[in-house]
Amino acid sequence: MKTAAMLSITMGLALGAGVVNAQEITLRSADIHPDGYPTVEAVKYMGELVAERTNGRIKIEVMNNAALGQEKDTIEQTRFGVIDMNRVNSAPFNNLVPETVVFGLPFLFRDTAHMHKVVDGPIGDEVLAAFEPHGLVGLAFYDSGARSFYSTQKPIQSLADLKGMKVRVQQSDLWIAMMEAFGANPTPMPFGEVYSSLETGVVDAAENNWPSYESSRHFEVAKNYTLTEHSLTPEILAISKITWDKLSPEDQGVIRQAAKDSVGKMRELWQAREKASEEKIRASGANIITVDKAEFAAAMQPVYDRFITDPKMKDLVARVQAVE
Repeated sequence: MKTAAMLSITMGLALGAGVVNAQEITLRSADIHPDGYPTVEAVKYMGELVAERTNGRIKIEVMNNAALGQEKDTIEQTRFGVIDMNRVNSAPFNNLVPETVVFGLPFLFRDTAHMHKVVDGPIGDEVLAAFEPHGLVGLAFYDSGARSFYSTQKPIQSLADLKGMKVRVQQSDLWIAMMEAFGANPTPMPFGEVYSSLETGVVDAAENNWPSYESSRHFEVAKNYTLTEHSLTPEILAISKITWDKLSPEDQGVIRQAAKDSVGKMRELWQAREKASEEKIRASGANIITVDKAEFAAAMQPVYDRFITDPKMKDLVARVQAVE
């Protein structure tokens, strides 16, 4: 009897431990940027918040430096639940979630403050909600800074200098059309291939923000940085709907709030990193060029005409532009 009772207690404890362990969750989150990059650190911070608010039951493991693949690949893996979370620029989502095209339009946002007000408000929530029919749940917007051109040989000092230039772009129809409107020859490729392509002459130029230009070491092979600031496209933090649907409503609430709470941290880190990257690039002897942005902006009307055609999208653009 005593042996049977002890066996029953032992089994009960084992089952209890099994239930606790079954509730422990580790979410893998993908990012192409290196350790220390603001987006990477922001998701780590989100993970700290989630762990704290669930007493360590839910953890977020950030797989940075493209450990899980380039952005186009990780989006598909996230949709199918192979990856739980993903931090990606808006552009690779353009062909999947039409609403993201609007935030990617050139010269849409007047400045960073305007972009923040838009994405932090009802318009931002509307665009995040548009991810759900496509196997993803949009959680938050992170900053991606102002994107500008950098070239290896010929400096870009005016719109005319872009004519015929082979420019690396993100794998997005919108970005291809944008480069064509600038007069350039767009060359889509993953971010991880850009350094060698600039170095070997596969492309003549690329475009990105100060931190990406610096952390990727692109400034070593493309020393002319032209401050067109043609895009303030935000980054997207999303979670797989397959993963999301396995979570309790309470856990969903914790993750959604932690993602929102990580935005302020990301912006703080971004501003510091942007300043440090600019200082490092200027100190490297890079050729920093200021241009008349108006002529670049004026060339973008065909992009708006091509991609903003239905009333819903036109209304979204108008509402963004109306935000004061």
